[in-house]
Amino acid sequence: MGLFSKFKNIFKKEEKEELEKYDVGLEKTRNYFTDKISLLNGKYKKVNNDYFDELEEILIMADIGVNTVMEFIDRLKKRVKSENITSSEDLKEIIIDEMFIIYVNNQIVVNKINYSDNGPTVILFVGVNGVGKTTTIGKIAYLLKEQGKKVMMIAGDTFRAGAVEQIKEWADITGSEVIYKESSDPSSVIYDGLVKAKDEEYDVVLVDTAGRLQNKDNLMNELAKINRVVKKIIPDAPHETLLVIDATTGQNGISQAKSFKGITDVSGIVLTKLDGTAKGGIVLAIKESVDIPVKFVGLGEKKEDLKVFDIEKYIYGLFKDM
Repeated sequence: MGLFSKFKNIFKKEEKEELEKYDVGLEKTRNYFTDKISLLNGKYKKVNNDYFDELEEILIMADIGVNTVMEFIDRLKKRVKSENITSSEDLKEIIIDEMFIIYVNNQIVVNKINYSDNGPTVILFVGVNGVGKTTTIGKIAYLLKEQGKKVMMIAGDTFRAGAVEQIKEWADITGSEVIYKESSDPSSVIYDGLVKAKDEEYDVVLVDTAGRLQNKDNLMNELAKINRVVKKIIPDAPHETLLVIDATTGQNGISQAKSFKGITDVSGIVLTKLDGTAKGGIVLAIKESVDIPVKFVGLGEKKEDLKVFDIEKYIYGLFKDM
């Protein structure tokens, strides 16, 4: 029995809500994969080089990433040879198994927040404007509040018009504390917020930052300053730096991941709007390109539609119809 079959058997025993979110959220990508691979298997009953060439093209078009696809196809060819597989129908479950294996890559994939054992857990959010950074902060605040945590949000993006108002709205929606100052230096706002968070024993502090990537030197200097201010108040913080990427931007999102990895210590990725693209393979491409785990995915517009990323549920959501 393949890994995918085992996943499905396990999931039958689980609560269905999480699976349904992945099911609905990945519908566009799943339809793309299912349709294309079904057509491919109808065209080629036997596995041959032409089959692999067309499969390679399908995967690249799904934004899985050229390097990942090349490695993936090599692995498939080896299994076809070693297991003496000739039928394209028999190859379907191996395709799914190998996608899971290539993401995990013999590593322990950490998708949980690194909580502090002593004092507030500080999470910085970075990313370019327009990716849904402030909305992501609001949705994570909602998740944490549902878990009974005392949450503070800090409006560290003092440059974008409307950013402070937006984070204040999310504070009202989630019942979280928000620290802000209009037109102030971001480090000053963050300093005041962290002092209050420490004194009043908050569990988690979510820090918004400006989303400018046009001048990397300025952004690098700003993030370095923010990190210094954070460490003055809480020496082992930030405990996470999450990069927010819009999944619908495809390869541009991967470029952003590479740029931010060179600027600051990114510990995890949040992929927003995964439900809005047929190229959900970006999850695999990002892991291959920057080797940073995806920690959250956006599978809808509602506040409860941001989910902790689960590779098994993701694979299930992509291929359950195959």
